Amino acid sequence: MAKRGYHHGDLKRALVDGALRLIEEKGPTGFTLSEAAREAGVTPAAVYRHFEGREDLIAEAARQGYEIFADLMEYAYAKGQPSALASFEATGRAYLAFARKYPGHYVAMFESGISIQRTPELNEVATRAMGVLERAAVELSKHIPEEKRPPPQMFSAHIWALSHGVVELFARGNPGTKSPFPPEELLESGIGVYLRGLGLVRPDNE
Repeated sequence: MAKRGYHHGDLKRALVDGALRLIEEKGPTGFTLSEAAREAGVTPAAVYRHFEGREDLIAEAARQGYEIFADLMEYAYAKGQPSALASFEATGRAYLAFARKYPGHYVAMFESGISIQRTPELNEVATRAMGVLERAAVELSKHIPEEKRPPPQMFSAHIWALSHGVVELFARGNPGTKSPFPPEELLESGIGVYLRGLGLVRPDNE
């Protein structure tokens, strides 16, 4: 492949874009830095201008993913306002939408083994993203009697786990995991069952 000329910022972006394509195709551990360089159309030596190793490259892909994810979650939360219930449900759906639209980023964030503590920048944006769902849980929890109210962190973690499970099992085309129901319907109904159990949604027979 002919080597392309890149400005400083363009080179970094090209390397991350190349890594994202390889992550989608081969997984986060299925490619080398040399392959990422080849995908971007530059020499392997060019990679080291920005990244010390493959994990640093994947961490940057994850950081960029969390930036997109945080913005999407905040948009979903705001769109549901002023209803705390609508905002909470919207953030759950946003998780599924993100995983489908940005599969390379999703894998870099959640399946690469890269810790969000790896860099301050990654930790900051990951905390912002996860904080949106927690904030939605705090607002919704105010409608539950105090003696029956779960900690908001637990509340949001349950929905995060439910959303992640639907994505992993049914929304990413993994073999042997087909569902007779669309992933969106599975997630919607699962959140509904959970919220009914907390008394936040009336049963269908009422």
